[in-house]
This record gives sequence, structure tokens and C-alpha cells, in this order.
Amino acid sequence: MDFRKLIKEHPTILMEGALSQRLQREYGICLDEQIDLAGLVYDPQARKALKTLWEQYRTIAEKYSLPFIATTPTRRANRERIGRSVFDEDLFQKNVDFLRSIQQESQVEMAVGALMGCRGDAYTGEGALTEEEAFSFHAWTIENFKKAEVDFLYAAIMPTLPEALGLARAADISGLPTILSFTIQRDGKLIDGTTIHEAIQEIDSKTVNSPVLYMANCVHPTILYQALSHSFNQTKRVKERFLGIQANTSPLSFAQLDHSADLKSSDPDVFAQQMLRLREVANIHIWGGCCGTDQRHMETLVRNL
Repeated sequence: MDFRKLIKEHPTILMEGALSQRLQREYGICLDEQIDLAGLVYDPQARKALKTLWEQYRTIAEKYSLPFIATTPTRRANRERIGRSVFDEDLFQKNVDFLRSIQQESQVEMAVGALMGCRGDAYTGEGALTEEEAFSFHAWTIENFKKAEVDFLYAAIMPTLPEALGLARAADISGLPTILSFTIQRDGKLIDGTTIHEAIQEIDSKTVNSPVLYMANCVHPTILYQALSHSFNQTKRVKERFLGIQANTSPLSFAQLDHSADLKSSDPDVFAQQMLRLREVANIHIWGGCCGTDQRHMETLVRNL
């Protein structure tokens, strides 16, 4: 899989929808206190559920002849958290191998990504790393994914520029294609107050193998629409480099969603129209789902696309 070529040649790509919420609510699967979903690959029941969800999303891509992107459920798997768990770094290879088995059955081009996350709180920025701390901290995870021969890295809900930059520099050295996805607010900025334009410009200027693209996840499309509509983000750089979204179905704030006892969702048709409106302010190539989405939301979106 040549990931850079895939992105360059296809103007519309489907990314997976929600996994974590669906595994817990639909299948009653409990997540590990330290590494969240990353250890599920060792449990037969969880593997079966994961495969079912990925195949639901992949089948939609096949129905509409679109390339499909899926990522290992490893956002919370890092050196610190694995060290506090009953698992070891072998889980990186196990997760990639399992997703490869889904890829081998695909009737469309499918890319296998390595999901990574920030060290601290993705929604508040608490515990965020400096650039140099992030470079060292994330390099270990990246090296393990490189050994597992993943197609690309996917750094999700990154709340601060310094940590995103440190991770991007480590990914740059690895040579692995990388997507950087930010935690974005209505004001058009990351949690630390950096504008989307500033973040992309800074990371691009300090990396040789710059990220393949930038995007946002765990955000409602109307929030991203507002964020991208600000004049300081309506730039040539943002239009050329910000190319994807994994969207929530609820416009509630990060804090409200993070502590909600019930599932916040919306009508698939409404969700699809809100997503398509993003084309007014951005050149979106990658369309995926996050909190509240399921196969109904993703198929309605793709049908409308």
C-alpha cells in the first residue's frame, strides 16, 4: 500500500466510523484502564466484535467503490501506559496483523493505519508535552509501528502545537506517511490557542517528510465549519493541507460528551448534510465518523457524497 499515492489519486476516501462506544454499548465489552481498546486483540469475543464493525464500514466502501481507511485501536497505547498494564509492546504487531486480516478480504483499496494519541488529556491539553519531550516520548511508539510495517501513522485529537510538532518530527525521521489530526474548537484554534493555519505552517516548516495531510476528529461538522470559516484559516495552506474529518454526531462540547452517561447521536440524513456543507470551506478528501456514528451514518454520508 502506497499511502501517499492513495491520497493523491482519490478525491473521496471513506474512513471508519465509531468503534469504542459501539463496542461498549452494543457488545458490552469492557476496556482496559490503561490502554483502552489496544488489548482487545487478545480476546476472541472482542476480536469478533471489532471485525464485525470494521466489515460494516468496509462494506460501505465496497458498495460505492471507494478506498477505505481503518486504524488500529491503539490511541492510548504508549510506553508509560503499556508499562502499567499487563501487556507489552507485542500488542502493536498483534493489532496491525489483525487489521491486515481485514484488509486481505477487502474488495477495494484499503490502508491500515497506526492510531496514536497525545500523552495527556486530548480535550483540555492537561499534561501536554513540550516539543522535545514529545519527540522522545512518541518515537518509541512510532518505532514499534514501523517494525509492524503499518501503512501510515494517524496522530489523533492532538490538542497542542508543541506535542504535535514533536510527534511529527519523530514521524519524519521514521519515514512513515503521517496524518496529524487536531483537537479543534469553534474559534478556529487548537486547545492551546494556535490557529489551524499556524499549526500547519509550523509543522510543515520544521519537517522534511511533512505530514501527508492534516484533519480533525472527535468534532461535530458544524463546529469544524465555524473553525475553518475564520479568515485566519481561510488560507491557501489550509485549503491545500487540511483534508479530512472524523466527525461526532453531537455538537456538544468535548467536556459534555466526555462525561455523558447516554449516547449523543443524530439523524443520519441531518449528519450527512452537515458534513457535505464542509465543502464550502475546505477540500475534504477523507470522510470518517467518531462519537455517535454507526454504519447508518456512514452509508448515508457516502450515498450523499
